[in-house]
Amino acid sequence: MFIIYYGIALLIVVLDQWTKWLVVKNMELGERISVMDPYLGWLSHRNRGAAWGMLEGQMWLFAIITVAVVAGILWYFHKHATGKPLFQLSLMVLLGGAIGNFIDRMLRGEVVDFVDVLIPVINYDFPIFNVADAALTVGVVLMIIFIIIDEKQEKKKVS
Repeated sequence: MFIIYYGIALLIVVLDQWTKWLVVKNMELGERISVMDPYLGWLSHRNRGAAWGMLEGQMWLFAIITVAVVAGILWYFHKHATGKPLFQLSLMVLLGGAIGNFIDRMLRGEVVDFVDVLIPVINYDFPIFNVADAALTVGVVLMIIFIIIDEKQEKKKVS
């Protein structure tokens, strides 16, 4: 059964790396291709830092943190997530996202970002992101949902 979850992580890594490869091979740095102008486009961008460019150029720090995070995800997956499909899914989505950006940092020295979103209601130009970033966000949301559901179930057991 673990193989399905590892397959999800692998699928995220493959999709992430494939889309980044397409951007690098087919777009000039800074080039934008409109998808739903002005709300969605592909914008070839590079990030040498963490989220929103924080800690730019600290590759050694990202390497250490990512290895620790991946080890933690794997440990939790095998020690605490068995029989909890939503927890397992959230961990593997996080794993896929973490590995996707880790590959970029180690091979390119920077992360390829390309999804450019403008949120119309508040006219907010969201920071440019990629498939791995989206997976990390989805993984965190799934983890929060799991925690809320799990806590409600624990309260019912105590009552």
